[in-house]
Amino acid sequence: MKLNIAVLPGDGIGPEITAQALNVTKVIAEKFGHELTYKHAIVGACAIDEVGNPYPDATHELCMQSDAVLFGAIGHPRFDNDPKAKVRPEQGLLAMRKKLGLYANLRPLTIFKSLIDKSPLKTELVDGADFMCIRELTGGLYFGKPQGRSEDGNTAYDTCIYTREEVERILKMAFEFAGKRRKKLTVVDKANVLATSRLWREIAQELAPSYPDIELEYMFVDNAAMQIIQWPKRFDVLVTENLFGDILTDEASVISGSMGLLPSASIGLHTSVFEPIHGSYPQAAGKNIANPVATILSAAMMFEYAFNLMPEGALIREAVEQSIVQGIMTVDLSGTGKAYSTTEVGAWIIDYIKKK
Repeated sequence: MKLNIAVLPGDGIGPEITAQALNVTKVIAEKFGHELTYKHAIVGACAIDEVGNPYPDATHELCMQSDAVLFGAIGHPRFDNDPKAKVRPEQGLLAMRKKLGLYANLRPLTIFKSLIDKSPLKTELVDGADFMCIRELTGGLYFGKPQGRSEDGNTAYDTCIYTREEVERILKMAFEFAGKRRKKLTVVDKANVLATSRLWREIAQELAPSYPDIELEYMFVDNAAMQIIQWPKRFDVLVTENLFGDILTDEASVISGSMGLLPSASIGLHTSVFEPIHGSYPQAAGKNIANPVATILSAAMMFEYAFNLMPEGALIREAVEQSIVQGIMTVDLSGTGKAYSTTEVGAWIIDYIKKK
């Protein structure tokens, strides 16, 4: 099979972790007899520095011409600490989502048995936790207009907007995912306060009869935030709007013990993007200490969701699991044991795949 991907390393640790995921992609393609082609492009703060645009037209064209996008991370402290900056790296991420039609972000939460003790929660709470968060990605507060500041700068405003089409599309995907898993769907909203949430709940109720085998429940976002910590094993598939999903998925990510473990897929109308859920971690950039596992697992999701190559994705997951079992971990997970570098973890996983 021909695999044509765009590689967008981004900022901070992005180039280091993306390099390891690309190396894994190369060895999987070779092992399974696929023809891999790839090109790199700039995005984020480095793109601002180079061309003044965090998502340049050339980068967008490459993404449009590719079957999938392997993405690192974006962001830089000089923008975070300047609230008056007119152009920001995160604007590039939002532009990419909008232009590529990346309407659904999939974030699986799975627990590595060998790392249960790294979780901040008690073992009996997290052992067996396995759920999928589906976040709407192109609507809501992040994209709604009007948005801005008053002329005197003393008032700021954002607008949360959702259309029926946007809500139906993401809810149908969530129902279908639940049907392939344990047949339970939780719609997370704030319908007691927000009109947009009431639209979400109304449409979910309309769709429910078409999925009679799915157990459907509704949960206010504040309650969901508590229950993800109190009882993570109760969830199967959660679906929610953009802002709520952004917050809840980061909360859920720490249950596994490290944000460096969890991948994501952003499903698009034109192409799909595969990236770790963590940020650019600029403090670690260039030190060869960042955990590449989330990005490598994002490559596994790329094989599965972009190319429908399930055995390839499964082998990557197996290699990652074995690296953790054998203690081949970066400093965020090693504890009192030996800490391996980013490149050493990547090399071990590649060697396992080659020998399997």
